Amino acid sequence: MRRLKRSRYITGFDGIRTLAVIAVIFYHLFPYAMQGGLMGVSIFFVISGYLITDLLLQEWEQNRKIDVKAFYIRRMKRLYPGLITMLVGTIAYITLFQKELLAHIRMVFLTNLTSIYNWYQIHTGQSYFDKFAIQSPFTHLWSLSIEGQFYLFWPLLIILMCKFLPKKSIRFFLLIGLSLLSALEMMLLFKVGSDPSRVYYGTDTRVFSILIGAALAIVWPSSKLSQKLPNESRRILNITGIVCALLVILSFFKMNGEKAFVYHGGMYLFSIISAILVATVAHPGASMNTWFTNPVFTWIGKRSYGIYIYQYPVMVFFESKVKNIAAHPWLYGLIEIAIILAISELSYRYIEIPLKKFDYSQTLIKVKQVFKRDKSHLNSKIGVAVGAIVFLIAGAGLVQQPTKKPQDNALAKQIKENNAKVKKRNSELKSGKKQSTEQVSSSSSSEVKKYQLTAAQADKARNMKITAVGDSVLADGASSLQEIFPNMYIDAKVGRQSAEAAKIVQQLAQTGKLEQTVLISEGTNGAFMGHEIQDIMAAAGKDRQVYWINVHVPTRRWQDQVNQDLASASKKYKNLHIIDWFSYSQNHADWFYNDNVHPNLHGLEYYGSFVAKKIVK
Repeated sequence: MRRLKRSRYITGFDGIRTLAVIAVIFYHLFPYAMQGGLMGVSIFFVISGYLITDLLLQEWEQNRKIDVKAFYIRRMKRLYPGLITMLVGTIAYITLFQKELLAHIRMVFLTNLTSIYNWYQIHTGQSYFDKFAIQSPFTHLWSLSIEGQFYLFWPLLIILMCKFLPKKSIRFFLLIGLSLLSALEMMLLFKVGSDPSRVYYGTDTRVFSILIGAALAIVWPSSKLSQKLPNESRRILNITGIVCALLVILSFFKMNGEKAFVYHGGMYLFSIISAILVATVAHPGASMNTWFTNPVFTWIGKRSYGIYIYQYPVMVFFESKVKNIAAHPWLYGLIEIAIILAISELSYRYIEIPLKKFDYSQTLIKVKQVFKRDKSHLNSKIGVAVGAIVFLIAGAGLVQQPTKKPQDNALAKQIKENNAKVKKRNSELKSGKKQSTEQVSSSSSSEVKKYQLTAAQADKARNMKITAVGDSVLADGASSLQEIFPNMYIDAKVGRQSAEAAKIVQQLAQTGKLEQTVLISEGTNGAFMGHEIQDIMAAAGKDRQVYWINVHVPTRRWQDQVNQDLASASKKYKNLHIIDWFSYSQNHADWFYNDNVHPNLHGLEYYGSFVAKKIVK
């Protein structure tokens, strides 16, 4: 087999990768500022689909065959050194400093090595969008598994297409047709108001971006694009490229990964726009490649793989140690970015590039050289020693079998007990069952003493009918609130986003089950990305009084943004009253569990008292 001619390296692709990885990083760090940054992954998929298909088709046209084994080896040498180093290093850190994250670590490790981690995430119900739950440093690796599956099957499918579908037009429309089926499945599986993680993680529902890139490679092969273009054609390509680049950047700020539009064709449209951008940059006759080539883009683009894989470990570990992220969100974000860039540089220089070029048939010889009893290869000896220690620590972590999941703690137990009590009381409220005279008398004195209410306040609270909707903070305090407000119907759920809460309020209002007094506890799990506040207030209407408990989330960047948005909304809506739990709970760390967000049993007395007094006044 003749050696494949060296393909033209398209330097502008590093620029596109730079845009993509910056968008993803900023989405994870500042989701309220760049809510569509998660679309950067779709760009990576489009580029992969284009480049891999382009290379495979070049090989087929030159040799009339594809060396599948050589392809697999090249991909493994490109991806696995960095991935394995990150996995082992991260597991070693977890073993030493955050053992609560060791639950299921063996499956995490194995499914990442076998490129099925995204399906493992789906199987175990892991959410990509629950930004407050205990974060896994491996959450983002779902996309590498989709890429791995693509690399495994694609050369075989290309061979079949080349043998049985000689016409390029048929290949092109076949891939576009398959991409449309994938997008259709995404649309059908997406449920408005529910967590979209299944369609976000799924190979079947995300492969359309790769297929669009692959289809582009069939009709826009990089090796056959002429550098000589008429001025008018060059101008059209440049204008098209600029427009697409601007649309991509605009999407990073405007598209919301939890909204229906993204899954009802928005992500597909974004992939099409990204493919057109790729096409204009790939064309040597246009100026886009030059415009997307500069030292900064080249540096970031070449290290984008390392930047991507190390982002989550750095963020999770950093934010677990720094408890006041909300106090300086941008400063801490810049520090995290600096750490990510530093680690990715080390990975690129000492892991990815050397092992990509390494001749593994010489492994035994290299090992013998390292272990010679002299001062030669000193740096290699130090590196091997450090690596061995890290591997041993990671191995110890993989061997351990935690008896409890991270969620099995006092807070989770409290919420579980509350859910049972609330479910029972909600059922009684639905059936119209009232508390007995003895229960009322007993609870009356209890409320006055425990929650420091006056007799008049306690009496008013007992007779108020309230509907409460919220997240885990409300679930934590539900039992306390129903002690004070026995006629309060509570719908609280761990990890609930404000968009879901808006749907619930709308449903309750439409079915006539929304009381005249409404209590909302939302914002713990993320900033308001769209019109959630407006949607809730519109559903409640002008005649109902809405009390909204603001948030105390010092460990998350969005705390101040959420509270500012609520304060602004209270000026817009006369029937919206903000219960300023944030200010009231300042400097009272003893009121909270270790997460410094959910009130503990002691803090719930103050929480219940404060909320009650604001409602009954």
